[in-house]
Amino acid sequence: MTDGFGDDTPLARELADLSARRRRLEQSEVSFSGRTRIMTVSNQKGGVGKTTTTVNIAAAIAAVGGRVLVIDLDPQGNASTALGIPHSADTASIYDVLIDDFPLADVVQVSPESPNLLCAPSTIHLAGAEIELVSQVAREHRLRTALTTFVESSEQPIDFVIIDCPPSLGLLTINAFTAATEVFIPIQCEYYALEGLSQLLGSVQMIQKHLNPVLHVSTILLTMYDGRTRLAQQVADEVRSHFTDQVLDTVIPRSVRVSEAPSFGQTVVAYDPQSAGAIAYREAAVEIVQRSASETKEGTR
Repeated sequence: MTDGFGDDTPLARELADLSARRRRLEQSEVSFSGRTRIMTVSNQKGGVGKTTTTVNIAAAIAAVGGRVLVIDLDPQGNASTALGIPHSADTASIYDVLIDDFPLADVVQVSPESPNLLCAPSTIHLAGAEIELVSQVAREHRLRTALTTFVESSEQPIDFVIIDCPPSLGLLTINAFTAATEVFIPIQCEYYALEGLSQLLGSVQMIQKHLNPVLHVSTILLTMYDGRTRLAQQVADEVRSHFTDQVLDTVIPRSVRVSEAPSFGQTVVAYDPQSAGAIAYREAAVEIVQRSASETKEGTR
């Protein structure tokens, strides 16, 4: 016979599972190859947890010792907010880099969360950048040029660059695709999950053909997963059947803590590191880093 807090209650099982996952995370070994991995987080469907994924994966990689630069290409500036980075209209931002040729180093700020976590912020000026970029020389390559200079001249190696895109396929997103080597797609475990994905994959193929032949979809993360519903499991199974090698084993659950954290100018990794959402993002980050390490080893054989 057990009381209300016995080992067989759902709450007790959930707490035991979280404790076991925390212990596995503490024992996980991660290493960084010294090469910079550039990922653009993109999904043309809105509301899939794109910015949330960007900032929390970045914070989790920084927490295990990686040096991460987040580039906020979304005019809303939500990634900048979540990382605690000032981005008022008079702040030097990624807009100045793209339009006025500012060096990227002049706009990058260090997040108060970690000295390993850097951010090139967005400001409201970025809303007009789509139009202003049209007349610029090499308009699709401006971010790549600035980023290459920054990475090569950085005193400490940058392990990851993670670019947060607006949901539309305009010149800002094309700049992100051209600058990156990898596309990282968050997919919501909901009915319309795969809607728009074929359009995104078509866009990636277009960029591969005309602007950046090394671009490829490397990582897919299932977000907003509710294990109580059959639909979530069906969506997860369908995505895994289509993208076997790209989908991470980790899934991100629906979480109040994840939603609350940005209002405090923090990622969930800093806001509540013991929560289910934070642990899931930390697990996903370890998986991404370990995949990177294994790819590097395979490439050197």
